[in-house]
Amino acid sequence: MPLNSINTNSGALIALQNLNTTNSELQVTQQRINTGKKVGNAKDNGAVWAMAKNQSSNSTALNSVKDSLQRGQSTIDVALAAGDTITDLLGKMKEKALAASDTSLNTSSFNALKSDFDSLRDQVQKAADNAKFNGVSLADGKATKMTFLANTDGSGFTVKAQTLGLGGIGLSAASSFATATAAKTMIGSIDKAIGTATNKLASLGTASTGLDTHLTFVGKLQDSLDAGVGNLVDADLAKESAKLQSLQTKQQLGIQALSIANSSSSSILSLFR
Repeated sequence: MPLNSINTNSGALIALQNLNTTNSELQVTQQRINTGKKVGNAKDNGAVWAMAKNQSSNSTALNSVKDSLQRGQSTIDVALAAGDTITDLLGKMKEKALAASDTSLNTSSFNALKSDFDSLRDQVQKAADNAKFNGVSLADGKATKMTFLANTDGSGFTVKAQTLGLGGIGLSAASSFATATAAKTMIGSIDKAIGTATNKLASLGTASTGLDTHLTFVGKLQDSLDAGVGNLVDADLAKESAKLQSLQTKQQLGIQALSIANSSSSSILSLFR
C-alpha cells in the first residue's frame, strides 16, 4: 500500500524524473534540427566527431590541390597556345623559304621574302618567351619541369617542360638564307623544326590530359569525402521532426502527470475534515 505522506511524494518524483528525461531529449532534438547535425561537437560522440574532423580537413586541403592543378592546366594551355602560334609561324617560314628558292626571282623580291622570313623567325622566339602564366612557363626553356600538387600528402604531378623557342626546335636567331640555294636548304631545317615542335606539343597535350583526368578525380574524391562526413554527422531532419512532435506531446503529458502527482498530497487534507 502506498505511503500517504506530505514529506515524500514518490509519484511526483517519478513524474519529475520522466519530465526531465523528456526535456533533455527534446533539447537534443531541437539542437539537431537547428544545426542540421546529429554530431555537432566532441561531446555528442567523440569517436565519430574526430573521424569527421579528420576527413573534413582532408576535403578542405583538397581545395589547395585543385588550385595547384588548375594553375597547371592554365600554364600548359598557355604553352599550347604559344605552340600553335609557333607551328603556324614555321609554316609561313617554310612558305617564304620555298618562294625564295625560286632562282627566277629578282633581287628585290628575294630580299622581301628574306625580310619576311627573318621577321617570322623572330616572332617564333617572342611567342615562346611570352608563353607565361603567373610568371612561369613550360615553353621558354628556363625550366626543365614543373610539379603541381597531386594529393593532400604533398605528392606531386610533374609536367616536363618543352622548349619551343628557336633553340628548342633546332633553329637559332641567325637562321636565315642569303641565296636561293640556301633558301632551299632552309626548307629542310624548317621541316625538322615543325616535326620537333609538333612532337613537343603532343607531349604537352598528353600531360594536359593527364592533369585534367587527375583534377576530375580530385573533385570526385572531395565530393565523396564531403558525403562521407555528412553520413557521419548530419541529422535525418525528417526523423528528427517526427521525434520533435512526439517529444513535445510527451512533454505536455509529463507536465500534466506532474501536476496530478503534486495535487495528490492535498487529498490528505480530506482525512482531517
